[in-house]
Amino acid sequence: MRMSKHQATIKAIIILDYGSQYTQLLARRIRELSVYCEVKPHTISKESLLAANPIGIILSGGPNSVLNEDAPLLPKWLFTLELPILGICYGMQALAVSLGGKVLGSTTAEYGYAKVNHKVKSRFLEGIQDGVNNDKSLFLDVWMSHGDHVTELPQGFTAIAETEDAPIAAMEHLQKPWFALQFHPEVTHTHQGTAILRRFVIDICQAELNWTHTKILDNLIANIKDEVKQDKVILALSGGVDSSVVAMLLHKAIGKRCHCIFVDNGLLRENEAWEVLRVFKENFDLEITAVDAKQEFLAALKGVTCPEEKRKKIGHTFIEIFEKEAIKLKNVIYLAQGTIYPDVIESAAASDEKAAHVIKSHHNVGGLPVDLEFKLLEPVRTLFKDEVRQLGLDLGLPKHLLYRHPFPGPGLAVRVLGEVKEEYLAILRQADKVFIEALYEANLYTKVSQAFAVFLPVKSVAVLGDGRVYDYVICLRAVETHDFMTAKWAKLPWDFLDEVARKIMNRVGGISRVTYDISGKPPATIEWE
Repeated sequence: MRMSKHQATIKAIIILDYGSQYTQLLARRIRELSVYCEVKPHTISKESLLAANPIGIILSGGPNSVLNEDAPLLPKWLFTLELPILGICYGMQALAVSLGGKVLGSTTAEYGYAKVNHKVKSRFLEGIQDGVNNDKSLFLDVWMSHGDHVTELPQGFTAIAETEDAPIAAMEHLQKPWFALQFHPEVTHTHQGTAILRRFVIDICQAELNWTHTKILDNLIANIKDEVKQDKVILALSGGVDSSVVAMLLHKAIGKRCHCIFVDNGLLRENEAWEVLRVFKENFDLEITAVDAKQEFLAALKGVTCPEEKRKKIGHTFIEIFEKEAIKLKNVIYLAQGTIYPDVIESAAASDEKAAHVIKSHHNVGGLPVDLEFKLLEPVRTLFKDEVRQLGLDLGLPKHLLYRHPFPGPGLAVRVLGEVKEEYLAILRQADKVFIEALYEANLYTKVSQAFAVFLPVKSVAVLGDGRVYDYVICLRAVETHDFMTAKWAKLPWDFLDEVARKIMNRVGGISRVTYDISGKPPATIEWE
């Protein structure tokens, strides 16, 4: 989908991404200030950058070291644009080296909480502090994550903050609007992080506060109408947040000219297919074709045990079924997808082999059939998940649908370890339902970020009455996270877990043992497959 008239003229803060795990979080923090922000690869050309209408540049952190020969630095043309620049962590080091400063590795790396002391009165940090030292100097509580540090300032810069181990923890140019921080203002552990970002984005860059959810909705609807005109659109509706919001957005913009195809792959949670159809058909009167394809998917998964192969089989089967249904619809020009901004950012990062490492295939089913020759429509591709949820609320979608825990695209297939069988799915659905209902009843559902059951295809001995039985094992998983890039296992009350385990073993046939996963991410991923 091409850029709307509004987006084509809106001024943006541009983050040049050097591979930091916090880059998306940084962009979200800026948008929370009601300021439009985009993430671009650090390899962007001057022409492409200028086309994005930048009013300020932020250099992200990253896993590289500027001491490496192939370390990405800053292009010289960047300094000719006369734009405000803020370097963060690796971005500070790259800025320093690119302008003639020096960086060295440190024998005392700083990771985690740190106390940063104001060194001199500065434009950038003036009035921003967490407290006062005994010598009446000011300090900030921040989050550090670096091994290298700047040891010699570039010409024209002065050090404005320090720590015990880093005499240059922040710097600013004496004349130009160029600043750098060795710590991360975007994470919540840096208590004054929002104030620091506001200082750069609003005070230094003079950004307009025009990124609000009401303006976003109006702009997206106008953009769809301008793009689609009188043509027809089809959408694969899964019931997930992204496709649900896109369905409602298209329905509001073009009405009955949007036709949804819902494929029940047999890998959904208990009553999920029924719930999706009820919400959209009865409550919102959307045009929906429901396809029962349970047997096709089970047949495709027969004998498959490799997680990656399962994903591929599910993706290919979905495309085949969707293609058959799409051909039945006449005069359709556009295929809509629920692509969101993190997908766009990750796709751009993946093009840089040095920055990309594939952990597992993306959960979302991808791959547009070439011979269908639809035009692609991605209405929410500039939005983060929290912005998509707000859009859904504005469009009238029920809150429980928008704020359900994440569910993988391959569904329960990646929560049944090994081969997927109908028997295993039935057991897993029931166990998962018991767990989720118990979380709701105990008012714990919204206190964890994601919770689910996993079916383990191994048998364990149990005593039932006077006899011994061998039945399957269920593992419960619940995590707490801000961004799903890292996660802690949720410390649910022991009494609660005891009650859930008893309910599962008493109510769900075929289960002899219930375990609880206490693995964090990293090293474990949130999903088991």
